[in-house]
Formats: sequence, C-alpha cells, structure tokens
Amino acid sequence: MKRMLTGFVGAVLEAWQELRVHRTRVLLSLIGVAVAVCSLTTVVALGGIVQQANEELSERSSGRPATLYLSAYTNDGSAVDAETMDSTWAETLARYDIRYGSRVMQGGELVPFVTGAANVGVQAVDQPYGDMHRVKVSEGSWFAPGDEELLAPPLVVNEVFWDRLGRPDLQTHPVVRLGGEDGTTAVVVGVYPAAGWETEPAMYLLAGDYQAMREADPAGSAVDPSGFGGGQTQYEMWVPPEISDQLTEVLKRDFTAALGDGAQVDVFRQDYAQFGDDPFLVTKLVVGGIAVLVLLLGALGLVNIALVTVKQRVREIGIRRSFGATAGRVFFAVMMESVVATIAAGAVGVVAAVLLVQNPVTMEFVGQGMVSDFPPFPAEAALLGLLAATVVGALAGLLPALVAVRVKVIDAIRY
Repeated sequence: MKRMLTGFVGAVLEAWQELRVHRTRVLLSLIGVAVAVCSLTTVVALGGIVQQANEELSERSSGRPATLYLSAYTNDGSAVDAETMDSTWAETLARYDIRYGSRVMQGGELVPFVTGAANVGVQAVDQPYGDMHRVKVSEGSWFAPGDEELLAPPLVVNEVFWDRLGRPDLQTHPVVRLGGEDGTTAVVVGVYPAAGWETEPAMYLLAGDYQAMREADPAGSAVDPSGFGGGQTQYEMWVPPEISDQLTEVLKRDFTAALGDGAQVDVFRQDYAQFGDDPFLVTKLVVGGIAVLVLLLGALGLVNIALVTVKQRVREIGIRRSFGATAGRVFFAVMMESVVATIAAGAVGVVAAVLLVQNPVTMEFVGQGMVSDFPPFPAEAALLGLLAATVVGALAGLLPALVAVRVKVIDAIRY
C-alpha cells in the first residue's frame, strides 16, 4: 500500500514538473478546457437560477408546495354559513398547528384619487398569504402580525395605485378613503410591483378588516358575485407535502361535520408539484445537453493537442524506457500529465464561473425581477466542473498514453 501511494505521489510530481517544463504549450492547450469547464459550470448554475425563477413565478400564482385550497357549498346551491366556515377554519388551523393559512376574498372599493374616483380591485387576505405566495414588496412592507388590531386598516397597493397617489413617502403614513370621502380611512404600508399588463390600481387588504367594512356598510362594497365559490371566501393553507393527502381527507371530514348534511366540501391542490412529476425536467435536460456539448468540444481540442505533444516527445520516452521505465510507469505518467493539467484548468474555470454567476448584474439579468431568493452558487455545479475536468483529462490522456506505451525503444532513440 505504501509503495503504491509513493508511486502515485511520484507520478503526480513528475507530471507537474513536465507541465512546468512545457508550460507554454500546456497553457495554450488548457485554455479550451478552462473555457469549457467555466461554460459547463456556468450553464448548470444559471439553470438553477432559471428554475428558481420559474418556481417562484408558479408559487406566486398557485402557492408553494403543498398548498391546499378549500371550498364548500350546499347541494341546493345556497351559500354556506360564513360564520361557521370561519370559526371551523380558525379551529382547524389551531388544532393541527398550521402556521400558514389564509382566507382570500375578491371585491372592490371606491377610492378617490386626484384624477377622480375609481373602483379599485381588492384582494382581502390574512397575514400569512404574503409568505405563501411570495408577494414581493418593492416599497414599505407586507402586513405584520397583529395589524388587524390597528384602528386604521393597512393597505399594500400596486405601483399603479401608488402612482395615482403621487408616490408619497410611506414613512409619512399616507392615507386613503375606502368607499369614498365618507368611507373608512386606510393607511398605505407597502407597494408591490405591478405586472407589465396591469394598468389599473389594485390593493391587498386584511380579510378581517374587509369583513368588518362589509358588515358596517354592505352597500358600499362592490363584491364580484362571479368570483370563486359564488362570491364566498376561499380558504387555503400551506402544509408539508408529505402530509397533504392525509390532511385533505381530514379537512373534508371536519368541515362536513361542522356544516352538517347537505354541504359539499372540496379540498384540492393547485401548486406546481401537485402531480409529483418534475415540471422543470425539460429545462434541466436542455441545460444538461448544452453543458455536455460544451464539454465534448473542449475534450476534442485537448485530445488533438495531447497527441501532437506525445509525438514530439517520442525520443524522450524512448530514453526513459532504455533506463528501465516500465510501460505502466510511462502510461501512468503521460495520463497524469493530462489529468493534473485539466484539474488545474478546471479549478480556474470554476472560479471564473462563480465570479460570473454571482455577479449582481448577471443575477438581475437572468432573474428578470422574478427571483426573491437567489440560490447560492450550487456546490454540485462546482463539483461537476471539477469532475468533468478530471474525466476529460483522463480521456484526453488515454490515447496519447497508449501511443507512448507502443513506442519501441530502439526506434524512439533513432527518432
């Protein structure tokens, strides 16, 4: 064992010395490998950012895995009792220790702007909704726990709404009247980016505040009767995927029992991972295909240069064989020259990829403003780059090493 280890270390040191002697030729031959490894690592890392962007985009619309949606209706088409639904919902969250649950109501409120009053779309939610749907706030902040106890309801508005207010400093606590000049006074606490197609103001309001406003002035709330569940409240919760199926049956049982006979309860998932398949498999395959193609191009260039290098060293190899070097030693030495060189080039390529991918300009360009939680540089990408460099070095050194072993001593000396 000790002899094998000594031989391996000796071969590595010998390969390193050969690389230093022929450093100009080696440097030129390894530029392609470094570029290939950098490209491979960069493509894999950027693929991770693109996947993160796609996941976050899906989670903003349908929730994180696993998000359960609950609705209830009666067999005769009449509305279920709202108070019973809300009380059962609150009991369910407490009983099963579910931290992320939200009611969702759609509606509208009349808001006076400088340019005139406008009916603004309202999405009334509970505080955990922001985490459940990755709501990105560009100014101010999302709702905080306990905000429903405030005297003035807080609002999180889109940028169109904010522009119509004149983009006031949120530190000054700008107020608006919901329901007209004599309506409820609300305070804008946050602003979220408007989608490119959004041209009308919109806002988030806490569900408890919205319910109180509707009870105080039912005629002043323009609730869309064609909304989800015939205008009823939608209920959703974010739970661990491994318990989602079991919890689905439990929710159906508990709500059916609470609402009584004649009620129909539906619980379902709409998040991107609901079917268990990888929705980003195509993206991964495309990224992997590009990475392999880049690596093969780098390997082909290195093989050609390695063969030329061995042919130029035929005399040297013959002299070493005449002094007693075995075929195995010559094979391993030539092979290790390529491996050591490509590992060094791979390390340079990985460092370059890290600097490129972690650059703020690159991250912003790839994320396109859709990524809130940029993933760190994936360790698997760096390891893949180094592994690929090692494999390329071994493959590129295999053919030249076989050529070196086949060299006859007498012919090599005459060369």
